[in-house]
This record gives sequence, structure tokens and C-alpha cells, in this order.
Amino acid sequence: MASLSTHVLDTASGRPAAGLRITLESADGSVLAEALTDDDGRIGDLAGDLAAEDHVLRFDTGAWFAAQGAAAFYPEVVVTFAVGHDEHYHVPLLLSPFGYATYRGS
Repeated sequence: MASLSTHVLDTASGRPAAGLRITLESADGSVLAEALTDDDGRIGDLAGDLAAEDHVLRFDTGAWFAAQGAAAFYPEVVVTFAVGHDEHYHVPLLLSPFGYATYRGS
């Protein structure tokens, strides 16, 4: 089975997004895992047994920005991605109050 990690960077401050809640769901909406990013903005092992199908990562950006004393245009970032092989998947998020980007990392 495939494994998953993630990393969130606040590009506006140039710092990791520590303490940001991330939820992993299956395509049908079932919650598979939930965790907070560490001090480096990482979750190194969010899941280790992903089936070959679509999955959804929900980044609770609104609550995280509110805790930082900032307003956010996107209260949640949702990233749907496809798992196709038995390998490691890394889905990073580059975040600012008014934009975001994601990509398949390594």
C-alpha cells in the first residue's frame, strides 16, 4: 500500500505552518486520518496504507490563520489527488492569506 506525508509553508511569513490541522479522507468522504503539523510544518506519516484510488486532503487554513491573528480568504484548502501505485506520496502546500499552491513532492 502507498504512504503519505505533507508539509505546509506560510509563504507570506517565510515560516512553516506549525499546528495546522489536516484531515485525510477517502473519495467517499470517510475520514482516514487527522493530524496537526509539527513545528516544521510537517506530518511525516499521515497514512501508511492508502489504496489505489482518489483521496482528499483538507487543510483547515481558516482556523490556523485565525490563531495567527490574520484573516484568510480561503478558510479551507481541499486537495484531491490520485494514488495509483504502491509508493510514497508527498503533497506539500504553499500558503498565504490570499493564495495557495500545491504539487507532488518527493
